[in-house]
Parts: sequence; structure tokens; C-alpha cells
Amino acid sequence: MTDSANDAAGEHAPATARRLQAVDGLLRRREAITELGDALRELVEYATTTEAPTEELRRAAERIRQAAAPLGERVRTRDVLSKADDLLSGVRMYNPVTGSGSALAPPLHITAVDGSAVGTCTLGMAFEGPPTYAHGGVSAMLLDQMLGYAAGLSGNPGMTVRLDTSYRKPVPLLTPLQLTASVQEIDGRRVTATGHIAAADAPDEVLVTATGVFIALRAEQARRLFGRVVNTNRPSRAG
Repeated sequence: MTDSANDAAGEHAPATARRLQAVDGLLRRREAITELGDALRELVEYATTTEAPTEELRRAAERIRQAAAPLGERVRTRDVLSKADDLLSGVRMYNPVTGSGSALAPPLHITAVDGSAVGTCTLGMAFEGPPTYAHGGVSAMLLDQMLGYAAGLSGNPGMTVRLDTSYRKPVPLLTPLQLTASVQEIDGRRVTATGHIAAADAPDEVLVTATGVFIALRAEQARRLFGRVVNTNRPSRAG
């Protein structure tokens, strides 16, 4: 290698090391967020099923407040994205349906299969509506996420403008579920997708179905809605 090549390699080495360090730090932060999310989901599940004595509930509430206080010392506002998120890659750690860091999420895991979206999750007791079954709004939320994912898979992501849900049978709690969604029609900026929920061990027995309509945003609409959002995890152009 020539001296000039060595010099060039030396100039890029620090930048490469910084990028690798940043990636490692991001991965470790996402792991920590997921660990906290798992703990919070466990807490929520126990909190909604516990029959502990009244005084134990009060003591638990105080301990939880003490644990939460340090987390509240540094928080982001609604117009700042999480440092662990990556919009271009579709990583949203606190999404209330799929986010591994969200105490609200089951979470739902979605994969692409032959152009369609296939999801799996198990709803705990915190999602109870009628006794032993999920709240109907939870089914709508899950399917909205699935249909939107399918629209994105088609290369036509958009925002939900209509969601029609049909409830055939109640969705059981504490039961592995399978969800599917696919795009049925693309008309300019308008995408129509359909999907359903079934128990994983009875995938042909449909419990809930939905049809959603999604509209791709025009540039000026995106600027108006999201122009103030700050992404603190944009990749650096240095090096």
C-alpha cells in the first residue's frame, strides 16, 4: 500500500470507529429499552390480575413511584423522536402495538410472507374487555397496524383514513394469535388492504376481520404534520 493510501486509510479509521461505536451504543440502548419494556409488561400483567392485600398494593405503588422518578428526570417532548428509533428502517421502539419498549404493546411481531403481512401475539389480561376475551378496540388497533404494514410492504405507505371492523367471534386472552393482512387495491395515493385475526391453533377460524383505506401523504401534507418533529438519531454524514 502506498503512503498516500495509508494516509487515506488512517483518516477514515477514526470515523469508521466512531460509526461502529455509535451502532454498538444504539444496539445496547435498544436491548435496554426492550428489557425495561419486558419488565413493565410483566408489572402491568401482575397489576391487573393481583389479589394481593390492600396494604401490599399501597406499598407496591410507592416502590413503583420511586423506581419511576429517575426515568422522569430526562424525558423527550412529543415533537422529538426517541434516540433508539429509525424511521427509515421502520424501527419504533415505543409503538403501542409492536414496540418492544412499550408497556402498552402485546407486543405484536410482524413479518413479510410472500408480499403479505403475518403477525403473532398473545394478549394478556391487561387487554380484557368482556371476561376472558379481548376488548374490541384492541382487535381494531392490532388490525390497523397489520393493514398499515401491508400497505408499506406494497411500496405505498400511508395514513389510515378509514377502518371497517367486523367482529365474528370474541378474541380469547392468553391464547397465541395469528394475524394476516394484504393489499387488495392500489388507486393512485389510495390503498385498500384487508386482514383478519384467528387463533394460532385454528388459523382458518376467523375471529375478526377488517378493511382499511390508507392515503399516501403529499409532500406539503407531510411537512405540515411532521415538519416540527426532531429526529435525534439521523445518521451522520461525517467520514
